[in-house]
Amino acid sequence: MPDRPKLAVIGLGTMGAPMAQHLQASGYQTLGVDPDPGAADRFAGAVAPEVTDLSDADVIVTMLPEGRHVQEAYETTILPAAPPGAMLIECSTIDVETARSLNALATAKGFAQVDAPVSGGPEAAGNGGLSLMVGGTGQDVARARPVLQVLGSRITHFGAPGSGQAAKACHNMICGITAMAVLEGFALAEAMGLDPAQFHRLCAGAAAQSWTLENRCPVPGVVPDAPASNGYAPGFAARLMAKDLRLAQAASASSGQPTPFGAEAARVFTEFANATGGALDFSSLYSELRKTGGT
Repeated sequence: MPDRPKLAVIGLGTMGAPMAQHLQASGYQTLGVDPDPGAADRFAGAVAPEVTDLSDADVIVTMLPEGRHVQEAYETTILPAAPPGAMLIECSTIDVETARSLNALATAKGFAQVDAPVSGGPEAAGNGGLSLMVGGTGQDVARARPVLQVLGSRITHFGAPGSGQAAKACHNMICGITAMAVLEGFALAEAMGLDPAQFHRLCAGAAAQSWTLENRCPVPGVVPDAPASNGYAPGFAARLMAKDLRLAQAASASSGQPTPFGAEAARVFTEFANATGGALDFSSLYSELRKTGGT
């Protein structure tokens, strides 16, 4: 693979667009692919899948909503058109079984492929600060690493194909459970008449400190840059939190390991997303907790 391979990013949503922008700004010739006509506003030069030419793409990154979307992209857009031996990097958050299936499908066609889901949000996607959880053979991960190192500041190779998605499922379950604790903790504090800013300062310097506390404080005005202080604009949408927690429950079921707290977080966020559309940041669940006095 050349020192500066030609890249294609398929999926120019909340995460894919800033990833494509960062790759382009880092000196890579980058093609953006998305069926949404508005994608051109998020990434200059975006094209629709039906007019995509992947024939000279050395590396193809996918960042799509669900496993079925990635499967469709592989079957209809990538595998028929990518040049022999291209490197495929799957960055979406999908179920482990689909990740393994995609790897088998790609390698059977002669492509190198890794699963590399990410954590860090749109800001990290735009500045190369993502954390990537990687699954694949050592040879394929080594080939993908130059591009992965542009996208992320922390790259962890967990093992065989699918293990990156397994790590992401476990990671996101912890995030969801922690989110529930933070949201309920602040709801209880406010119900008991505590000052939210004082309570936040206490937790930030004590054992309750967490990424969610620091970045997703659910009370408007306490943390100026938090979604709560900006009308709960995501951020990380509640429907995506619900999806990720359901993926963790699928992993729980397939492995036989019970995760009761994860199951409850999946239930609550799924019901909330279904009831509201889930477009606002996941911390918007706080408003529902305060309105109803519970879940």
